[in-house]
Amino acid sequence: MKEKINSSLLLAAVFIVLGLLSRFIFVAPNFSPIISVALFSGVFFADKRIAFLIPIIVMFVSDMFIGFHSTMFATYLSFALIAIIGMKMTLNKKNVLLSSIGGAVLFFVVTNLAVWCLGWYGYTFAGLVTCFEAAIPFFRNTLASSLFYSIILFGGFYLVEKYLLKVAKAS
Repeated sequence: MKEKINSSLLLAAVFIVLGLLSRFIFVAPNFSPIISVALFSGVFFADKRIAFLIPIIVMFVSDMFIGFHSTMFATYLSFALIAIIGMKMTLNKKNVLLSSIGGAVLFFVVTNLAVWCLGWYGYTFAGLVTCFEAAIPFFRNTLASSLFYSIILFGGFYLVEKYLLKVAKAS
């Protein structure tokens, strides 16, 4: 049991460090592993508090350096909701794909509704549409990164579990 807790905490620490690094290494706007990390955390961490905390810690610590913003609550809320999707997900390829897409869409909708609620585009239906239209270029990167990093995380975990752990058990 203690070994499982230690390995969970180690994995959580690795996710936090990688998540932090990803926010400081510029690839493209909104190209980040945080959605996939939240989804993966929801699936694999038995302690669901850790699943919620990992993306929130990554965002909060990096926001301390990058800068806090007016839509932080919506951003953090979206990652918590994505972790819940992971908790409810039955693990298979189709669900990983659909949940990765769903997580990107959820993030897009929640954060852009928050932007619209701040009045940046006016409190009209036209303002809402304009807000979402302006965010489409960012959504492409959000979706691409969600799919890319989910393949890396879930596929990597599958390969490690199938090949490396099998070898370790045989030894």
